[in-house]
Amino acid sequence: MSAVDGLTSRIQHEVSAPLAALGLDLEAVELTPAGKRRVLRIAVDQDGGVSMDDVAAATREVNQVLDGSDVMGEQAYTLEVTSRGVDRPLTLPRHWRRNTDRLVKVTLRDGSSMTGRIGDSGEETVVVEVSGIEKLLAYDDIDRALVQVEFNRKADTSSDLDEAEEHGEETGDDMGDDMGGDLDGGTDPVDGIDGEETEKH
Repeated sequence: MSAVDGLTSRIQHEVSAPLAALGLDLEAVELTPAGKRRVLRIAVDQDGGVSMDDVAAATREVNQVLDGSDVMGEQAYTLEVTSRGVDRPLTLPRHWRRNTDRLVKVTLRDGSSMTGRIGDSGEETVVVEVSGIEKLLAYDDIDRALVQVEFNRKADTSSDLDEAEEHGEETGDDMGDDMGGDLDGGTDPVDGIDGEETEKH
């Protein structure tokens, strides 16, 4: 395991439970260099989707956890908390459940592929409707699955056309507790919220 992998695993361990207490699943932790700084991206999700308010609450919680831990060390970093978005592969049963009725491109382990609409899903299998025919697929047989953006899908929000407006805030060592105070995006869940960004010096 590389040093970065080890650090992301530690971060995941630190923030998973606090996020779960907010009703949020931790979907990804990514740490990348950015000049003299580092960028820590944390993606969250929940049933019904993630709103701007959820992202703001998650940002405050993650900030509090990291402030009370030495996991990030002394080097400066920027924290970005986002929704899971639609560009990440479906890898867990909950991903399929939360994307019911969405169009998905599935590549199977045998090399074949199909595009269809997600139907009923369980812990081991999912139904994908392809050209009017329902196909029962075992997750173990799926190599990769990606939700396809449908611009004319009535059920989709306008965020499929335009990413949600990014709300950022720069702070120093004396970061206050008013993170997200300028977020006024409401509580409607949207796909691919860029979320909240804070800087640690």
